[in-house]
Amino acid sequence: MKYKLLTLLTLLIPFLTIAQEKGLDEIVNDAFMPFATWWEATVLTSVPIAGYNIPIVLILLIAGATFFTIYFKFPGITKFPLAINVVRGKYEEIEKYGLEKVQLHMTDDGDIPDTIRDESEEGEVSHFQALATAVSGTVGLGNIAGVAVAIALGGPGATFWMIVCGLIGMSTKFVECTLGVKYRDVGPDGTVYGGPMYYLSRGLSESNFKILGKILAGVFAVLCVGASFGGGNAFQSNQAAVQLTSMFNLEGGATGVIIGVILAILVGIVIIGGIKKIASVTEKIVPFMAGIYVLASLVIIFANIKYIGDAFGMIFSGAFSPDAALGGVIGVIIVGFQRAAFSNEAGAGSAAIAHSAVKTRYPASEGIVALLEPFIDTVVICTMTALVIIFFNMDAGAFEYGNGVGSTVMLNETGAYIGGVDLTSMAYDSVIPGFRYVLTIAIILFAFSTMISWSYYGLQSWKYLFGRGKTADIAYKVLFLMFVVIGAAATLDAVIKFSDAMILALVFPNMIGLLILFPKVKKSLVRYLNAIKEVY
Repeated sequence: MKYKLLTLLTLLIPFLTIAQEKGLDEIVNDAFMPFATWWEATVLTSVPIAGYNIPIVLILLIAGATFFTIYFKFPGITKFPLAINVVRGKYEEIEKYGLEKVQLHMTDDGDIPDTIRDESEEGEVSHFQALATAVSGTVGLGNIAGVAVAIALGGPGATFWMIVCGLIGMSTKFVECTLGVKYRDVGPDGTVYGGPMYYLSRGLSESNFKILGKILAGVFAVLCVGASFGGGNAFQSNQAAVQLTSMFNLEGGATGVIIGVILAILVGIVIIGGIKKIASVTEKIVPFMAGIYVLASLVIIFANIKYIGDAFGMIFSGAFSPDAALGGVIGVIIVGFQRAAFSNEAGAGSAAIAHSAVKTRYPASEGIVALLEPFIDTVVICTMTALVIIFFNMDAGAFEYGNGVGSTVMLNETGAYIGGVDLTSMAYDSVIPGFRYVLTIAIILFAFSTMISWSYYGLQSWKYLFGRGKTADIAYKVLFLMFVVIGAAATLDAVIKFSDAMILALVFPNMIGLLILFPKVKKSLVRYLNAIKEVY
């Protein structure tokens, strides 16, 4: 491992020298901005409905998620207890060994002995590890900065639609992650290769859409590689570097590069170990960072408990308010759904790559686990962030709703625009003095965990495109670590805009496949539920 890491870092040296040249970020940004703007506008192409221009991608997301929710009888609610039991390993035996083998070894009184051999176990990680890896790829700056911007743009009502998006997104995650396991490829050495690339190509081929499947799989893989370098990497390291530089008043032209190199080393150590190493790290980081954030949120919520009714009143009334300043009802809905989509990635298919590596013989078992992801990410964490910011604005009147622009919020007193993460930091710090330092640590952990998860997503897509050889593997990891450094050292707004649009663009090939393959998910679900009934 040390040799591999040294090789990767040696290859980074020429890149680090270039990254320190004055003005490189501005040169790249200016050159790339026209293309990035065009790409973003293309992905967010809108159609006029009821006097509003609604992005087609959001229509596809909402329509698909709503359909899956109804078709599978609200799995986010009806299958929620089952999901908890699966994560804690209640049905581990039949998932590892298969129904027939468990029944064969079952004692007369219904007990399952611990002596069944584990040779037939498929997959690389546990349900909890797969969930932690996927959650680490979605829970991040979108929950901290994105929520602040959503509220600034759409008012408190945007929170309601974020929650709705999270609830119906649970159904989409269930569908895509079930398919991810069903159509995965397990190599001779037990390494798992999975994700939308495989269920689009293999699944659609089974459904007599072979050519369409290959095209959609190829498009998805290309977009996913691009998204892993940008939104899943450069943006994360950039925000971590900005937060550290701002918090500790670090100066000097090489500061960003130094932070980037340190992050690259840490990321490199983890990603060299593959999905097992990534999963072992995320299963520790995710509960820790989410726990800190949720605990702080609860402290602030209980400190303002007398205003909880007013806050939810603002959320519900704002969700259906025709306030023209906030874009009307449709405008608020668009803001809420768009920010939630960026946050939980339900419909983008990225999480299916991580969930595909799970140890199970029943694809639907992991689909059921995956539906917890949007609930954790959007319904719980995003809602808590929203309440804290609403409480803060009720007390301080820091900004006027509708004053958000891009990724910033305009403060009332100064008239200056600040980043969404700064507003969130101010809100938490107003009740828990000094929490901005804790939030800085959380941001770094969020960024780190997102980078290592997205490195796996991108690598799987890269292997689908260029093969599974060691050369292709090393080439991707070198490029990925380069983007860790460039993201920390530069302010490539255009690249970030382009990469975020790429993540949302994943919805097009993925959702088309889901809407064709969902009957296969139904069969997998019935098979799994019947197996549980037979044994338990």
